Amino acid sequence: MLNLDKMESNQRRLPVYLLLDTSGSMHGQPIEALRQGVKYLISSLKKEPQAIETAYLSVITFSSTAKQMVPLTDLQSFREPQLDANGTTALGEALKILERCLDTEVKKSTATQKGDYKPLVFILTDGVPTDSWEGPANVIKQKAGKLANIIAVGCGPDVDLNTLKKITEIVLHMESYQPDDFNQFFRWVSASVSMASQKFTADGEKPAQLPPPPPTIQIVP
Repeated sequence: MLNLDKMESNQRRLPVYLLLDTSGSMHGQPIEALRQGVKYLISSLKKEPQAIETAYLSVITFSSTAKQMVPLTDLQSFREPQLDANGTTALGEALKILERCLDTEVKKSTATQKGDYKPLVFILTDGVPTDSWEGPANVIKQKAGKLANIIAVGCGPDVDLNTLKKITEIVLHMESYQPDDFNQFFRWVSASVSMASQKFTADGEKPAQLPPPPPTIQIVP
């Protein structure tokens, strides 16, 4: 199990951010599998009453540039974005957008009101960043890392896992990225969000946990 910190429990939102690599190397089967994975994630979470009540989802994509395709949105209102594969890998720009979103979209606790649960962030990439990523990565790890649970997943043989380790301590490796591998990944994300939404609301004293990843996804020590 992967232990996660959390904020004090109450009826609050669980923000979930997906940072998806849509560079040219994802062309063909991978980008189609990514589209189907997002579709599956939403349909699966809509079957979970606790997730419907608490989970809010955002999608940030990065290729030659990065963009928040979907702002933080409740599951019932969420519409799958159009995902197309082209260009290079602007991971640094995506991390800047993530930092801004965590700062502006996630409600913070005050003296009179409880804020959102600690967000879940899933970063999925299959290559090496092509922009200036070191500064944003350091900011995310030092600042945003304390405000969110960040899981980075590297896909295929060409991904730079050391880069991902500079963003978060929780790094996973999906050595193959055939359609079935993406299917298993999004099933795991769905189970993770569902489990987190239940754990956060069920017990305010215990940290939430993620289920173990599928056999095709290895934890990087």
